[in-house]
Amino acid sequence: MKITVVGAGNVGATCANVLAHNEVANEIILLDIKEGVAEGKALDMWETSPVNMYDSRITGVTNDYSATKDSEVVVITSGLPRKPGMSRDDLIATNAGIVKSVTEQVVEHSPNAKIVVVSNPLDVMTYQAYLTAKKDSREVMGMAGILDTARYRSFLALELNVSPKDIQAVLMGGHGDTMVPLPRYTTVGGIPVTELIDGDKLEAIVQRTKTGGGEIVKLLGTSAWYAPGAAAAQMAEAIVKDQKRVFPVCSWLQGEYDLKDIYIGAPVILGKNGIERIIELDLNDEEKALLNESAKAVKDVMDTLDGMDI
Repeated sequence: MKITVVGAGNVGATCANVLAHNEVANEIILLDIKEGVAEGKALDMWETSPVNMYDSRITGVTNDYSATKDSEVVVITSGLPRKPGMSRDDLIATNAGIVKSVTEQVVEHSPNAKIVVVSNPLDVMTYQAYLTAKKDSREVMGMAGILDTARYRSFLALELNVSPKDIQAVLMGGHGDTMVPLPRYTTVGGIPVTELIDGDKLEAIVQRTKTGGGEIVKLLGTSAWYAPGAAAAQMAEAIVKDQKRVFPVCSWLQGEYDLKDIYIGAPVILGKNGIERIIELDLNDEEKALLNESAKAVKDVMDTLDGMDI
């Protein structure tokens, strides 16, 4: 079994490292366009195998897509990271071209691969990969919701002084400032979070979640990588192991939530076929309004991409 990670930058390297440590696949290919980068990082990771006790083989290659042949899952992290003061939307033209090129080569060598997009702006880059791959939409998805809910849950764990393992949450919408955390579907050990924290503090955590990526950019001068890389690896694991995990995933909606022809975050069941089913929650009027607002923001950028003729 083989998983390919395209892009050996911080996010891609982290994803490959997590996949190897968890022995998710027998073979992990790390590919980059910069000579020696993927090879060097893959070798460094492999040299930790006797220490961390895993035997997944990691191979780094420079722009050699033949090495990715017959991958079961391909994670696309390629593209420019955000810089301070830069929105995700600023990246659209450059990264869409990169994602298109990568997807073409991925599909050529692994026509049956499930594609997980991490490149920003996430929702629109997933749309670009879908347009290019010409595959069933269930096999092309974006990693956003797992990262965003992880941030949400980690912030709640700090505030409540509890283990993040006991926090379950759902988050919907676009990957950006219009994302829609859903406190009504958030629990701590099965207890509704609204019974454990007052409304003002909960709202502050929701707002921090929405700007969580920007918070990291301000601190580091570049995008996050540990959490995004681990989140992408978790999606790949759910697919190759057919785990039927329920995750928020950037998915192609065709009428669900009264939204059509849009890639946006929604809860799904993730298994060997990719997105096995999109779960429709019974949202209240306020939640629907927030989701529609987020969808409008995503659709505006999708329309911009359509107008670029990339």
